[in-house]
Amino acid sequence: MYWTSWFLAALAVVLAWPVPVFLARATWPARAPFAAMVLWQSIALAGGLSMIGAMLCYGLVPLGNNLASGLRGLVRIFLGTESLDTLGLIHAFALSAAALLSAHLVFTLWLTYFRIQQQRRRHRDLLNILSSPSNDRPGTVVINHQAPVAYCLPGGSRSVTVLSDGLLELLSPEELRAVLLHEQTHLTQHHHLLLWAFAAWRSALPWLPTSKLAQRAVSSLIEIMADDVALRSVSKSTLVTAIALVASGSAQLPAAALVQDSSAQIDTPATTSARLSRLLTPAPSLGAGLQALIVVGALLLLAVPTALLVVPGILPQ
Repeated sequence: MYWTSWFLAALAVVLAWPVPVFLARATWPARAPFAAMVLWQSIALAGGLSMIGAMLCYGLVPLGNNLASGLRGLVRIFLGTESLDTLGLIHAFALSAAALLSAHLVFTLWLTYFRIQQQRRRHRDLLNILSSPSNDRPGTVVINHQAPVAYCLPGGSRSVTVLSDGLLELLSPEELRAVLLHEQTHLTQHHHLLLWAFAAWRSALPWLPTSKLAQRAVSSLIEIMADDVALRSVSKSTLVTAIALVASGSAQLPAAALVQDSSAQIDTPATTSARLSRLLTPAPSLGAGLQALIVVGALLLLAVPTALLVVPGILPQ
């Protein structure tokens, strides 16, 4: 397991710095958003697994030739049938670090979920005061304000799309349809779950380039994916106009807590600019074969640390 631990450590470093930086600077993800989304998830998962796996494997080196035998030896130490001296100080430290990092990641994931649920609860309470249900659009509420605003608030069966009176007056029926299709895509494709996972990743490891770059990229990619769904039913010019009009009103929404609430699906200026640029100066989509190759590569990337951990004898011991 000695060489396995070093290989996983090297993989963790590569996935923590050069790979996410290179991918964040690339232009092709906007041409293949689904493939790029899968790749970002694989980088995050493989990077986390490699970090924990490297420390775990190194810590278990004195106890066995593979993960299973090493864990059995660790159990014997806990049960008192084998001396702790077998492990050694450095290896015990590595195991402690692996356990602490694992616990930190799981706890941060839960804590982020708890905070988002609290935000959504407060957000929904504010909406109950500031909005009224739409008469002809199920799952939609309307805020009495002249700023053009639209966003969605996920919550399972209680998910809602929030519009303002100003938006309803400003947009044409077709533009409004484009906005609703975009927001409903966020809800039906459960984009909030991706945002939750990457928000937790960034909270757990804020110093890691992967976490920051991945969160930004994923936020942009889900907007692109929602735009692509809307484009199946409305024209490009209609969607561009709708995006620009909605963006013009986001900063004017009353009760700033609504806009700043991370539990709501709300565009940032940078994301809006990227969406408009992509629609106004379109580039051809990547071929289906190339996109499939990227997805397969992403899955193989995740399989590498998994196989190194669970399959004995892949690398020399």
